[in-house]
Amino acid sequence: MEASTVATAEPAAETENASYEYPGPRPLPGAILPHKRILAFYGNPLSKRMGILGEFPPEEMLQKLDQEVANWEKADSITPVQPALHVIVVTAQGEPSAGGKYRLRMTDKMIDGVLETAKKRDAIVFLDIQIGQSTLQEELPELEKYLKLPQVHLGIDPEFSMKNGGVPGRRIGTYDAADINYATQYLAELTKKHNLPPKLLVVHRFTQGMVTNTADIKLRPEVQVIMHMDGWGGPTLKRDTYRRYIKNEPVQFTGFKIFYKNDLKRPPGRLMTPEEVLALNPKPLYIQYQ
Repeated sequence: MEASTVATAEPAAETENASYEYPGPRPLPGAILPHKRILAFYGNPLSKRMGILGEFPPEEMLQKLDQEVANWEKADSITPVQPALHVIVVTAQGEPSAGGKYRLRMTDKMIDGVLETAKKRDAIVFLDIQIGQSTLQEELPELEKYLKLPQVHLGIDPEFSMKNGGVPGRRIGTYDAADINYATQYLAELTKKHNLPPKLLVVHRFTQGMVTNTADIKLRPEVQVIMHMDGWGGPTLKRDTYRRYIKNEPVQFTGFKIFYKNDLKRPPGRLMTPEEVLALNPKPLYIQYQ
């Protein structure tokens, strides 16, 4: 519904000082955050309606990604920008679909295509899952051959996690800390088994109920958790949503989404500038454009 050259940061030792302000374990060598800011294009290459990643042919999309990277490098010349492609590989469905789980898994061919496109910019890749009435325990093993690659990371979307039944899109779903802990444990075990740099986990959020019991989320040195503000609207609304549901429960690192279309829907809608996003507290280290 609505990856290869591996990009890594400088060794953690270079940033271990009294100014370190992020919750959880200090970054292991090879960790991307907080050394870089990630800038991701989101969507699905098979759909022009799900985001910028699929709205244009790959080369044109990459040129637009280059421009956004340049905009952010200009706005913050201190923090290097890491480009990323954030692709939805399990999409929520309005019908029961195969297995009655209200979700559709994308083919390996589609995922392989995104990995090849990402190589052209040394971009990392996030595989995003909208589980419908399925579970993380059922979906993550299906992606293991990709998640064990050093440049591939994970996104999970509570909006389409229908824990108590129901049709995705008709109401907002939810994840509990226990679900997020399962995901981080799964990723941590992969990093240890395959000697990988730390993985990134993006958790989308724009309401209180989308993530429950955040105080119980376990932070692990092998996984960096990003709580990502996924709401759309004008700048005032977006700032308020970030304050309420991200700043108040940041967990570890934070993210912020810009919608090229939805943020313009309600007058006087406009896109927030990098400078405006950088004025938020805490400063997001993951930026996503849809």
